[in-house]
Amino acid sequence: MVIIGAGIVGCALADELTERGWTNVTVVEQGPLFATGGSTSHAPGLVFCTNPSKSLTEFADYTVRKYRELRLDGAPCFLPIGGLELATTTARWDDLKRKHGLAQSWGVRSELLDPQECARLWPLVDRDRVVGGFHTPDDGLAKALRACEAQARRAIERGAVFLAHHEVVDIEQRGGRVSAVVTSRGALPADVVVSAAGLWGPKIGRMAGVHVPLLPMAHQYAKTSHVVGTSGLPDDGAQRPILRHQDADLYFREHGDRLGIGSYAHRPMPVDLDEVLSPDAAPVMPSMLEFTPVDFDPAWRDAVALLPALADAEVEEGFNGIMSFTPDGMPLVGESREVAGFWLAEAVWVTHSAGVARAVAELLVEGRSTVDVHECDVHRFEDVQLDPDYVRERSTRAFVEVYDVVHPLQPAEQPRPLRVSPFYPRQRELGAFFLEAGGWERPHWYEANAEHTADLHLPQRGEWASRYWSPIAAAEALATRERVALYDMTPLKRLEISGPGALEFLQRMTTNQMAVRPGTVRYTLLLDEAGGVRSDLTVARLDDDRFQVGVNGNLDLDWFLRHAPREVSVRDITAGTCCVGVWGPRARDLVQPLTRDDFSHRGFGYFKAKRARIAGVAVTAMRVSYVGELGWEIYADADVGLRLWDALWTAGQEFGVVAGGRSAFNSLRLEKGYRAWGTDMTPEHNPYEAGLGFAVRLDKGDFVGRSALVELADQPPRRRLVPLLMDRPEHVVMGKEPVRVNDAAVGYVTSAAYGYTIGHSIAYAWLPSRYAEPGTPVHVEYFGEQLPATVAAEPLFDPRMERIRC
Repeated sequence: MVIIGAGIVGCALADELTERGWTNVTVVEQGPLFATGGSTSHAPGLVFCTNPSKSLTEFADYTVRKYRELRLDGAPCFLPIGGLELATTTARWDDLKRKHGLAQSWGVRSELLDPQECARLWPLVDRDRVVGGFHTPDDGLAKALRACEAQARRAIERGAVFLAHHEVVDIEQRGGRVSAVVTSRGALPADVVVSAAGLWGPKIGRMAGVHVPLLPMAHQYAKTSHVVGTSGLPDDGAQRPILRHQDADLYFREHGDRLGIGSYAHRPMPVDLDEVLSPDAAPVMPSMLEFTPVDFDPAWRDAVALLPALADAEVEEGFNGIMSFTPDGMPLVGESREVAGFWLAEAVWVTHSAGVARAVAELLVEGRSTVDVHECDVHRFEDVQLDPDYVRERSTRAFVEVYDVVHPLQPAEQPRPLRVSPFYPRQRELGAFFLEAGGWERPHWYEANAEHTADLHLPQRGEWASRYWSPIAAAEALATRERVALYDMTPLKRLEISGPGALEFLQRMTTNQMAVRPGTVRYTLLLDEAGGVRSDLTVARLDDDRFQVGVNGNLDLDWFLRHAPREVSVRDITAGTCCVGVWGPRARDLVQPLTRDDFSHRGFGYFKAKRARIAGVAVTAMRVSYVGELGWEIYADADVGLRLWDALWTAGQEFGVVAGGRSAFNSLRLEKGYRAWGTDMTPEHNPYEAGLGFAVRLDKGDFVGRSALVELADQPPRRRLVPLLMDRPEHVVMGKEPVRVNDAAVGYVTSAAYGYTIGHSIAYAWLPSRYAEPGTPVHVEYFGEQLPATVAAEPLFDPRMERIRC
């Protein structure tokens, strides 16, 4: 195999692969070894673990653990000096409290400090400006070039070959698979190629015919002259923690008696790859562009304000260093589906380098990463999100927001709208408040329903839980429980899987029994070979050889396409269709008069599917409910979608129909205990601990992951996903908070919402089994407060399913 790029990721990957027995590894680099001229060569080396993403936190944690033990000729490759984030505003202080909670959830050592304690760690700080700090003692500085060479040496000892000054000029393919990497010094045969080329990733991707949604951008870094009060260590030495002043988009690290200052405060500076010089032509190195002092001036003023000792110093040197950004700020990891054997390990910073390398090595050697990588998967983006202008605009936003306080629900403002359902004109007329996911405009509530809030008595929720929320959501949820509501389900991806081998294919790929009569719907799971939950699906058998499959996104489409035999067609039908959920106790009263087909309980049972006509529109109706009420998901072609909505809306007026948004929807699903894949469970979890064992049929024959489940079925789960009821109704949390027992963090929250029907705040959480029994008291840490809660039995609402099966 060939790895393209001998930066920190390429070297770490060679080390991880050869350690696992893959010794026929060649690493090609266009520049010298090991200061190649890429981003690694100028990286300041900050490694900080805490992140809202559990996966990125685990990548960084592994990077810290690995590099702490790594040495090159006796010199350390990591300085465990810790990290210190400062708050100079109350908003940032609240965010640091939240970060402290994230750290506890993901197992990162951390503490909150008062201004005096912050000044003790960093005496140069003007403590009068500081509200508080977040200290992570295990973070530190990676000596990136040392780490590159140390890992490369180990890989070479095991048989790997590193080739300097080999510029890649082409990727050859044969039969849809990579066959060779062509360099300026000849071709290297390879059936596996990993692009770890950093900022050059899009260029390498083009050679293989693979789009790499990555934007190189410049980031300013400067070094000061001597600063009074610094350590006097060697130039590359540091003893004080990495200091981050995120209110001003700044970070600081020591360079002996000087300080290094990084700034994200300047204007975005996208870089045209065609203008990046070669290693031979660049004045210093290709990834280091000329410093632009005018862009740094505001950052310098903010730096002096925080560290007054800088007033007697000056910027002695600086550069605009190129880094890689993606539309969602996450790495790009995985194998291309279009070109077998071509892998990406791109948009990876030093912080996550060893962790990502380990994950890619595990995927290559063992077929499964021990860390969930779905947030980083190269196939996560919808086609509309791969447009170069979209990549540029969203990646630029990712740069701007690196140090911003970002709410979990906060949407991008541009470019929007990208994708809308056929119901969009009516949604706007009803005053929909839209958030965005997967490029889709998704209503979260409708201002037209504000009139229904007058008699509601809701607890006062906290400031963060009040953002991107409205009491209108309560009115919509209660209307769904009491009358009937229409929900736009169009953005949920759906596939048509058909052909003479479709049944056998789905039997092999999923956990539930698919050999059912046409007109039957099944809830089922996709697993990996270790029994981890890759996704959950709704599968409707429409004909003997045709199935409609509701999936969670592009990763499921990719999984099916990779595994489908030639005689099976897998087709994404989302864009050409639409779906409206009609749910509530009056749903049948609304729908039945509009159709000649039998929508009675006897004629159209629960988890059944039927092709019918409603108000003259040909539909596929499925009697399923994600909100726990009588009703149907009704699918139609997109061109008649608006006609369908209007007919349902008009007919529903006598029953008090409302349009319902995602905010109400989320509350209703949690009252019923319905899981959301990617939030409540991932491949790190198996069906039994996730409470999804009912969707597994071990007796149906072999399927992906079955052998692992056979072993797991006889073992009591070590952990379980369980509902918590907050003891006080006003305690509404957001998700990812630590759950504590006896003051120790033992688990974390996944989904959370207020249950308007049951009058309690709900938080689903992963807990060790010994703490997962109903009645167990726990605490949820939320912005530094310990909120009491109690483990509850599920489902919280309608446990006998009487409202759905009627």
